[in-house]
Amino acid sequence: MKPYMSLSALTLLGISGSLSAAAVTGGTVITHPSPNKIEERCVILDKMPGGEYSSKDSKEEQAYCKIDLYRKSIAMCPKIWSTSPGTIIYQLYAGPYKGNAKKFEASVCSKGKSAVNYTTGKHLKFKNTMNMKGTSGTFSTASLLYYHFSRYFDTHIHVPVAVQRTMDNKEHSQRITQRGAKLTSRKKGMIHEAWQDMKKAQQKPELYKPTDELFTKDRKQIYGVLLHSPGKRYGVLMNGTRKSGWGDGQNNDFQKTPPFLALRSSQPLKKAIPEGIEEAEKDPLIKKAIKSEISDQQMAYWMQDLTEITLLDYIFSQQDRVGNIDFEEYWYWKKGSNIRKKHARTKTPAKNLAKHKPLRIQETFLNDNDAGGRKIYSNFTKKTKMLEKIRHFNPDTYRQLIRLDKDFSKKGKLYAYVKDSFGLSEQQLQQIVTNTNHAAAILKGSCKEKKLRFDLDPDKFFAKKSSKEKRLNCEKP
Repeated sequence: MKPYMSLSALTLLGISGSLSAAAVTGGTVITHPSPNKIEERCVILDKMPGGEYSSKDSKEEQAYCKIDLYRKSIAMCPKIWSTSPGTIIYQLYAGPYKGNAKKFEASVCSKGKSAVNYTTGKHLKFKNTMNMKGTSGTFSTASLLYYHFSRYFDTHIHVPVAVQRTMDNKEHSQRITQRGAKLTSRKKGMIHEAWQDMKKAQQKPELYKPTDELFTKDRKQIYGVLLHSPGKRYGVLMNGTRKSGWGDGQNNDFQKTPPFLALRSSQPLKKAIPEGIEEAEKDPLIKKAIKSEISDQQMAYWMQDLTEITLLDYIFSQQDRVGNIDFEEYWYWKKGSNIRKKHARTKTPAKNLAKHKPLRIQETFLNDNDAGGRKIYSNFTKKTKMLEKIRHFNPDTYRQLIRLDKDFSKKGKLYAYVKDSFGLSEQQLQQIVTNTNHAAAILKGSCKEKKLRFDLDPDKFFAKKSSKEKRLNCEKP
């Protein structure tokens, strides 16, 4: 394994000559040789100024970049479900296929999602860009944007750590793409179309436009991101009923969930929560899904999560959010004036936790972030006016948005970071700047009209079962 280097050091070595517009340009890189002696790159981006990053974030970044994809203990299978092509990376350090990637890929890749049952430990995804006709929209850089902006906003939602990774085009084509096209041949649909298009593009990179979003300048490698996306899919209480169909329809349905309707209520938070539930229950599908009482604390966390989701999706013009929101469960309890939490692995708390009378809370995992960042994508958050309808907001989130907008307007350090770090085109950069400005203007307008209550602080609400509304200067961070 080669040591980490800064990107500036790589430029001096001449490595940057093979890169293209999609290459991230600020951070630390480690290289791994492919069997064809191609220097593959894994890049840990620099931290976003003002962002809150955990030690776990750094450990995961480093662990992902240390993975040599061509070790015998690393198996790679094409993703043969859903709609976009991707690669699932399994680490075979134990179990029946320990150290035998070749046998695993030949025997287990065909099992799709069930392949994970034959491995132990964490599995990763390598997600590459794919936006050809007949495929779903996938832009690998979007996962990097969501990761770093979520740390800037210090979100309650979990957004997975992401690093950029390149892969030898020939190796990926032979080992992943050809198998993906074969295994999906009977399924047809978008996933098969996507693998067929990958096959054509990897044979003739110039067929894919814009070429440099998928391929390096020398066309010998493809771009993607490495990430781990745990969690299971929410039902209608957070993802909405989706009964009105894709596009505007399901995005309007999304705004009729209990937490979103509570966000739309002009009542104080304590009253908005039951009002949101009562209003949502008018839909029989949602009423059926509410099998037991939803705690006020759960609703407060969900409301916070939805403000963060809608804000990030607005900024990045995300077109495929509804139906793609996940969760994991945690035990929450109060200790003194502080909130404690622990992963809920079982339906009942362990004896040492039970004495605290913990509450089971679903925390949102925003894993599927790949359909944002490109001009061509439809911004359904903007089209269906989600931000305009919100009446409750976290004051700290609001302040960070105002800071970001002010910095972008004067092209300050946050602007420079985004411009210099993600390999965005000028159009893509300007879209983020413009969307941020519009989002800030919408929420500032609601603030000035006294329609926006700054009473959304779920941790304080959990501790006190109430939330004191703050008064903010609408223009100042």
